[in-house]
Amino acid sequence: MRRLGRRQFTAGIGATLLASPLVRLLNGEAQAATPTAAKRLIVFFTPNGTVHKHWRPTGTETSFTFAAGSMLEPLNRLRSKLLVCDGLDFVGADNHDPGMTHMLTGSGTASSTTAGMSIDQYVASKLGQGSRFKSLEFGVQTSLWGASKSTRMSYSAPGVFVSPEDVPLNAYQRLFGSTGGTATTAERLLRRRKSMLDVARTDLSALSSQVGAEEKLKLEQHIQSLRQTEQALAAASTTACSPGQMPAVIDAKANANFPQVGKMQMDLLVNALSCGMTRVASLQWSHTIAPQVFTWAGASEAHHELSHKVDSNTAGVASFVKCERWFAEQFAYLLDALQARPDLSSTTGGTMLDSTLVLWAKELGDSRLHTCRSVPFILAGGSGTPFRFGRYLRYTSTPHQKLLTSVCQGMGLTLDTFGDASRSTGPLSGLV
Repeated sequence: MRRLGRRQFTAGIGATLLASPLVRLLNGEAQAATPTAAKRLIVFFTPNGTVHKHWRPTGTETSFTFAAGSMLEPLNRLRSKLLVCDGLDFVGADNHDPGMTHMLTGSGTASSTTAGMSIDQYVASKLGQGSRFKSLEFGVQTSLWGASKSTRMSYSAPGVFVSPEDVPLNAYQRLFGSTGGTATTAERLLRRRKSMLDVARTDLSALSSQVGAEEKLKLEQHIQSLRQTEQALAAASTTACSPGQMPAVIDAKANANFPQVGKMQMDLLVNALSCGMTRVASLQWSHTIAPQVFTWAGASEAHHELSHKVDSNTAGVASFVKCERWFAEQFAYLLDALQARPDLSSTTGGTMLDSTLVLWAKELGDSRLHTCRSVPFILAGGSGTPFRFGRYLRYTSTPHQKLLTSVCQGMGLTLDTFGDASRSTGPLSGLV
């Protein structure tokens, strides 16, 4: 009976992601936890390093918190979705421009495995072939000073910039057309998922009468799970993929509009991913030596100037902390938006955040020292990736190329090093 059931099962739904776990169940095998590749990658950049004592969590690897008043306190409720990585260095690079150049390229050259590309462009080159856009780059006032090493973080080759789109209306029109377009891509995905679930439920119900009591219970539990997935898809049908409201015509270069432009760009980014337009996207807030004055956060000096306030200037440091807390709030907004969207590419439910890797990157460590030592990195995601979130990981002078390698491996790519192999090889320990 087991062999017959297995043949019937795989014949009916072998093309779906549901087949593998049920085949193991029918064989009486235990379901081992197997690594799962993330489906999407988002790079989120904010400038000018940090002040570590106001950034670092307190506590242990698995029981940590962001202290009251600290830069990352707005992320406390999202700790279970985070991997906070402390102690990563850019080997052989220091200061603003080198930090921007090496942050996502791992110091790669044309002869390196990754051909000098930044991680977003490398992943897009491998996984973006079937998407409408290999990658999408969203910016918030990244081009006030033109295109240079100071203002660009993405590279398609050594010295070849990939410039972000700073104007939300332009990004919207590129994605959805001047009238907003339609959600036909999502509708097709939704119909396909529902069709696959119908076949799966019918075959599983028929198979349930042909197996033993223990296996029947497992099949019934799986059928119930399919019903829940159908309900989630039905709820998602009107909200999962929508162009949303066309962005207002505003001056995207005006200092006061920085928050509004950023929110528009995050909404567009999430909509594009939800509609399956791309698997790789980035959001770059300003650039190194950022000149914006965060008046909305109570600051009266430029972000870059505040980033260099020494400890004895308590008012200046406190103002910088407020600016960084505001950036943490924006990161939380992005994660919340992903968490609120169902993953229409999944046959087993879950949210967009569950199956997406989000990398928050900076170009400097301690901003007062102009060094790229102990540069802050945060990964976010969920159960649809191979990483174990909800942890604070401390490293000591570890090359950040290892993190870039791990992110690529987390996207299902096979490589042993990212960037300059003479500076580092292998993935970052402790993520999986």
